Amino acid sequence: MLNFLRNRWFLIALVVLSSSGLTIGIQLSKEEAESFSSLINPRWITAFVLFLMAFSLDSRQLKASVRSPGPVLWASLVNYVVIPVLALCLVRWQSPDDFKYGLMIAASVPCTLAGASVWTRRAGGNDAVSLLVTLLTNAVCFLAAPFWLSQFASEDVQLNSRDMVFRLFLVVLIPTIIGQGLRQIVKLETVATQFKSTISVVAQSLILVLVLAATIKAGPRLNATGFNPGLAAVVLIWSTCIAIHLTAMFIGVAGALAFGFSRTDCAAVAFASSQKTLPIGIVLADEFANLGFTFALFPILMYHFSQIFIDTLIADRLASGMRSEAGLPS
Repeated sequence: MLNFLRNRWFLIALVVLSSSGLTIGIQLSKEEAESFSSLINPRWITAFVLFLMAFSLDSRQLKASVRSPGPVLWASLVNYVVIPVLALCLVRWQSPDDFKYGLMIAASVPCTLAGASVWTRRAGGNDAVSLLVTLLTNAVCFLAAPFWLSQFASEDVQLNSRDMVFRLFLVVLIPTIIGQGLRQIVKLETVATQFKSTISVVAQSLILVLVLAATIKAGPRLNATGFNPGLAAVVLIWSTCIAIHLTAMFIGVAGALAFGFSRTDCAAVAFASSQKTLPIGIVLADEFANLGFTFALFPILMYHFSQIFIDTLIADRLASGMRSEAGLPS
């Protein structure tokens, strides 16, 4: 039981805090909720989270992946082209508009900073590939995310792509560069390695703070408007998130096999091509909440919930298969 809680504490806390945030927010007026949310700046917290995650990422193995960039480029292409295109094709069937924009945000954010490498390592794959995909997709996020969101946003939505590019540049790219830059200092690299687990827990805890603040902010609108998309709409958007994730993983692995990548590289491509990060999604959801789409956050949470469950099962299955091939007990 303790082992289960240790491995699943973030997911459990995510479910508890998102539902608790809505429950608390419903009891508050709009002014009270916004007053509370104003104490938590999602951009600054996200920037710090990304700095911590980048600082904790071990980049020593990147040279091999840079010399053979095929798996990295393929996984990045699937993550930042195939997934947004799939979302654009499926978003028209969603309702309400909050879910539509939430799906596009989930599809437009980069690969998760820590998760892809964690699951790749768990599956026995080449985590250098997943690490480089993470850094590459986060590096271009400030250009790619506004581009894809602008392809869907209607003329009625005043989406300032230029301002979004600048904000994402400051919130995503700069902290990532600083985090990896500081890690190149030998003494700081030792600190990052020694306290990697602690840094990860702090970063994940801050993400939970962002989720709590965002759901509390959504509460008054739920109370005032009686926002009720219906069970069918919720099932549809959640099924769509799962379908996009699995389709991207299938395309990523199928392409990797067709290109003749190694088994360990294929495992890395599976996760790096299909996973999406949560903190940047929360920041973008907050942007759209200010435009009136308060519940755009929920498809992003759905995508994240799903990838944690699904990828854990897949990683364990891949690891078992690799151990069997190597003649080791599974």
